[in-house]
Amino acid sequence: MNGLNGVYVPGTSPLHRLPAGAKLAGLAVACTVLVLVGSPVALAGAAVVVAALYALSRVGMAAAWAQVRPVRWLAVALFAMQWAFVDLPGAAATTLRVVLAVALAGLVTLTTRTSAMMATLERCLGPARFVGLDPFRLSLLLSLTVRSVPVMAALAGRVREAQRARGVERSLRAFAVPLVVAALRHADALGEALSARGVDD
Repeated sequence: MNGLNGVYVPGTSPLHRLPAGAKLAGLAVACTVLVLVGSPVALAGAAVVVAALYALSRVGMAAAWAQVRPVRWLAVALFAMQWAFVDLPGAAATTLRVVLAVALAGLVTLTTRTSAMMATLERCLGPARFVGLDPFRLSLLLSLTVRSVPVMAALAGRVREAQRARGVERSLRAFAVPLVVAALRHADALGEALSARGVDD
């Protein structure tokens, strides 16, 4: 079931061997730094660092591109809006922040098994027991949320390709309806897979 396996790419790189908790903490710190950094030059340096991390992970160019490909049009629209209402450096900085944050989050999912991520989240969410919440279910929910992003992006890509093949790429209805149907089918299949693994409700 792809929805449960996510986009993890097996490997033996230093990033693969790094504990899931360290990667999640590093992601939080990195995203905070991206928000605080305002210079496009500094953000360009951060982009070089992110590219170096991808090279270190040895996940391959195709997997790396798949992480930022779904947000390319969002990045273009965001850049245009920021340029119209702010200025060119501000537009470049904001767009780079978003793309780099998505790329870093993708790198974590590429190099971290779902089981390891869930175990880490479950430990962090342990105090939730005191308010009547199940840490396992919360960690499962968060993990599936993260893993569903690339799945939904892939579904959207397939629907867009089908639109082009039919010559109706300008129709919002021809895009939205098949995407919703595909998403519901994926949710049903995911629910069946979870039920088969003993996770009810």
